[in-house]
Amino acid sequence: MLQQGYNDRYPLTIDVPREGTASLLAKVLGITALGFLLTAVGVATAPPWSSLPGVIAVLALVLGINFARRASVGLTLAMFLGLGYFMGWEIAPIIHHYMRAIGPGVVFQAALTTGLGMAILGCVAYLFQIDYRRIQGIGMAALLALVLVGFVSMFFHFLTPDTYSWLTLGVFTLLTVGDFARIRATGSADSRTAILLSVSIYLDGINIFLALLQLFGGRSRRD
Repeated sequence: MLQQGYNDRYPLTIDVPREGTASLLAKVLGITALGFLLTAVGVATAPPWSSLPGVIAVLALVLGINFARRASVGLTLAMFLGLGYFMGWEIAPIIHHYMRAIGPGVVFQAALTTGLGMAILGCVAYLFQIDYRRIQGIGMAALLALVLVGFVSMFFHFLTPDTYSWLTLGVFTLLTVGDFARIRATGSADSRTAILLSVSIYLDGINIFLALLQLFGGRSRRD
């Protein structure tokens, strides 16, 4: 009886996505992959002082995308590609630190695990009926709580870096499922929607990658 009530409220059944979802998914994955490629280029070409300019540029471009999304599709795409490049500037010092301290293998391991993990999450969201609004609502509340806890921990030091990375990994895993489920629910859509979904999934992936890099790096140092 309880099980039946649970299934009625939260159905988890395999279903065929609506026609056109595959086309939207292909667009989103292609744009997101291009963003990650430009991030790699940004990391490779970043000057030693790149972190602060990268942070400023990324924040400006995220805000710019939100304002420009109703204007030109070409402008929105160009801003996303700029976001991908300057994200490379922002995270370049972190990447180079791990490469010097541990070796390039830990960066490759984190990147590969991120890619495989997001592929699995995408398959789950693509195959099952998931209420993306509920998932994203919970995920955003958890993200705000994570930011608040991280800020407080800067002063009281009650969280270890690995603990915070695990929490980050959990929050952005949830957000990733929500974003892929949104693609499934949206179905056929225009290029503007594909770009905006790509931005969300790209940012999810970057945060998952950085959390995994911290976890793998910490484990390598202990070993």
